[in-house]
Amino acid sequence: MNRSKFFVPLGVFGLVMILGALGLGLQDRGTLPSALIDEPFPEFAAPELAHPDRIVQSRDIVGKPALVNVWATWCPTCKAEHDQLMKIAEQSDVVLIGLNYKDERDKALRWLADFGDPYDLVLMDLDGAIGVDLGVYGAPETFLLDAQGRIVYKRVGNINEAVWRDDIAPQLRALGVRIQAVET
Repeated sequence: MNRSKFFVPLGVFGLVMILGALGLGLQDRGTLPSALIDEPFPEFAAPELAHPDRIVQSRDIVGKPALVNVWATWCPTCKAEHDQLMKIAEQSDVVLIGLNYKDERDKALRWLADFGDPYDLVLMDLDGAIGVDLGVYGAPETFLLDAQGRIVYKRVGNINEAVWRDDIAPQLRALGVRIQAVET
């Protein structure tokens, strides 16, 4: 009887731990659900990073499939994914849009000068308003838009070689985007 008082709680604890571990492994943490999937990219008007006097609106980014990458200089994971973004820019004809999130313009310009600029267009979201409309948890996050500007995929976290090859490149191909080489 004395032993059962010890082993029953231990067994219940072990079962709870196993079920918890299984539950955590069921969902890819990089693909958080988004209420915006199959919805148009939110309306916005934002200055270009390189030319802050130019204002870009949401209607200006439709017409071709696009990857919208939320990044910042204060984000170490953004640095980790930057080389992959450079490869994506080289290997595909997808429109790559950077959304510089809650950052300083001078630091962002210096970052792109130092590490390379994979983007076709970089927008400034100084106060995070566009990020709020997108439901951004933090940087980096990436949204795949179809040619009509609808969000068809959301990635939370860095884009690495496996995410590019297995998740994003196949969707881009399905949208008619030319990709030279997926393997990096």
